[in-house]
Amino acid sequence: MLTPPRSLWWSTLSEPVTPRASLQGHRDVDVAIIGGGFTGLWTAREVLRRDPSLSVAVLEKSVCGFGASGRNGGWASALYPVSDEKVRRLYGDHAFTHQQQVLQNAVPHLGAALKEDGIDADFAQGGTLNFARTPLQRDRLREAAGDQWISPEQLPEYGVVAGALGATFSPHCARLHPAKAVRGLSTVVERLGARIYENSEVLRILPRSKGAAQVVTSEGSLHASYVVRATEGFTPTLPKQRRTLAPVYSLMIATEPQSDAFWRAHGFNNFPTFSDDRNLIIYGQRTADNRIAFGGRGAPYHFGSTVEERFDYNQRVFSALDTTLRELFPDFEGGAAFEWGGPLGMSRDLSPFVTVDHQTGLCAAGGYTGDGVVLSYVAATALADLITSPEKATDVTALTFVHHRLRKWEFEPLRWLGINAGLQLASWADRSEQKTGRPSRAAAMLDRLMN
Repeated sequence: MLTPPRSLWWSTLSEPVTPRASLQGHRDVDVAIIGGGFTGLWTAREVLRRDPSLSVAVLEKSVCGFGASGRNGGWASALYPVSDEKVRRLYGDHAFTHQQQVLQNAVPHLGAALKEDGIDADFAQGGTLNFARTPLQRDRLREAAGDQWISPEQLPEYGVVAGALGATFSPHCARLHPAKAVRGLSTVVERLGARIYENSEVLRILPRSKGAAQVVTSEGSLHASYVVRATEGFTPTLPKQRRTLAPVYSLMIATEPQSDAFWRAHGFNNFPTFSDDRNLIIYGQRTADNRIAFGGRGAPYHFGSTVEERFDYNQRVFSALDTTLRELFPDFEGGAAFEWGGPLGMSRDLSPFVTVDHQTGLCAAGGYTGDGVVLSYVAATALADLITSPEKATDVTALTFVHHRLRKWEFEPLRWLGINAGLQLASWADRSEQKTGRPSRAAAMLDRLMN
């Protein structure tokens, strides 16, 4: 049995996690969902809210929330992994504006859904700060920020980190406790009538031919009108899916609870999430119990899209995160109380996707590249709309990533070389910009590589 990561989130759940029974024997259902994370559970919720008469089963390899849904940075944001410029170029201004509005509205809608279901996940929509800590970052952010720019004099109203020369602020982000959210959601889905089978690893997915689509586990099987693959960073572990998404690892640390004096000095009273404008992504939040939960990229991609539990822990990356956190908060008290990580799913063109094939009965969603808390909620809404009312167009089924055709990742070793080159370019760009104060050629190369 796979065990949940040794994270802050799992360690601060109010109740121990007791696995549900695995799938035994055969069952016929209307909708079978593979993956008990945000995408799978929100899809089950939305399908059953639209049509309570449908039978829904969720299959989870470990326990619900085991993957990225239960161990991420806790940002419920309107961020989208593809640049605004690229979305406009490919789909036009109207599609971009519509998608931006849907994602921004989805942040409070997600919070309202949690509240409606009685899930206390420490949801607080305090926005997000992107700090400038060098003159180059300041100039770059101010040029793009417009009226979202926060001057150094205004920062104490929002949040203060060492060396900040200002920040951009967006209200379209909330902080939450992801494990409380996903575990609570699993309980709600059962209450709505779904059956959840844990410790049920899927071995095969067979499309509909004359009858139903089929899902096969080691001890049972399901026939279903629709099978939804909602496996995100663990997708490459399924048959014939090794090139669909790349499992990119993101790691986190969390401090001990910080003192009232510390938070008086730094603010973050409305619990905005935070990052800065470096090329190698970092992200943080002030938790409900006054810790700093802080994460970032930098862990290598593993050859062949390999996913193993031992990759969740990388002491070099944990040390780098500790160093970066001390640069931002030199006065933070104690060391890292928790260290953990895990894979997220990254598509070749960075675009998320939602697909529903009414002929084969096979559906899928994912590719959030680290922005999955809100995107999974929106993707699940689109899946539920397309499954229950396939002829009816809605705001979410019109989004650019719905019916998006994924480009497969390159064969190895090109995939390994390209992704790890991207990580190295981001690191080189940050070192170069810190040293010279000028935009780095490595950053431009990284942009071309990813786009």
